[in-house]
Amino acid sequence: MSTDTEPSSALGARTEPVGGAHPALSRRRGLGQTSARSLLLTVLGEFVLPREEPVWTQVLIDVLGGLDVENKSARQALARTAAEGLLVSDRSGRRVRWSLTGSGRRLLSDGAARIYGFGAPAAAWDERWLVLLVSVPESRRQLRHRLRTRLAWAGLGSPAPGVWVSPDPAKQEEVADVVADLGLEEVTSSFVGPFGAIGSQADVVAQAWGLAEVEDAYEEFIAEFADAAPSTPAEVLAHQILLVHAWRRFPFLDPKLPAELLPAEWAGSRAAELFESRHELWRDQAQAHWQALVRSAS
Repeated sequence: MSTDTEPSSALGARTEPVGGAHPALSRRRGLGQTSARSLLLTVLGEFVLPREEPVWTQVLIDVLGGLDVENKSARQALARTAAEGLLVSDRSGRRVRWSLTGSGRRLLSDGAARIYGFGAPAAAWDERWLVLLVSVPESRRQLRHRLRTRLAWAGLGSPAPGVWVSPDPAKQEEVADVVADLGLEEVTSSFVGPFGAIGSQADVVAQAWGLAEVEDAYEEFIAEFADAAPSTPAEVLAHQILLVHAWRRFPFLDPKLPAELLPAEWAGSRAAELFESRHELWRDQAQAHWQALVRSAS
């Protein structure tokens, strides 16, 4: 049985890796793309969300330690996530265990639906566009940032200041909710229809979305996981976490444009196939090892 209490001097000590060295993690960390909290959220969504049972602190610390997250950083990530209302703790003697709150479950469930449904083939395009005109003064930078973040998350791109577009008119309801939440109804207009005779759709796509950068990210994902071959249960668990963690950024990066608007041999299609095949290949063994860790800590 492990204990969740320890001298304060030990908080900065490194936990021994669960799965050895992981080049994919090292590359992402070098690019500043990995944080203890974001990895914790991936672990919670992949292993805690599907179960109706609390998990001991030490299990989470050990799993994050296997991903090169230091003990102190892991504990800070737990505290921060709890402060945000996503986790709640309870004690059993000197030990602490964690459960997802209702808010935490909703957040992670929404994220899981988007992550695991993201690679599905797009429906046939009816060649109509949604165009949004929004006027937000430059002086209201925080509001502009919130609008930009939420519209980008919805898959819209901005080819010019104050103009947002999407080749998916069905997003109009989602966009209307964003506009209403931000109190921008009086300065926003929308249009839906086919592309006109002036200009080209390819130019609009190039101006609205940085597809070259998105494709580079997909190629990096493929390079990291195409030849990955974890050999032990601990390594499979670590690789499954890294796989999901790397994939979860693509729903924000990739606007999921129709095939007619994408470059030939789009890397996103190959990356989606790789994610699905690797996730299915590693899922059972990763879940079994997680359960073994939970049982051993009980």
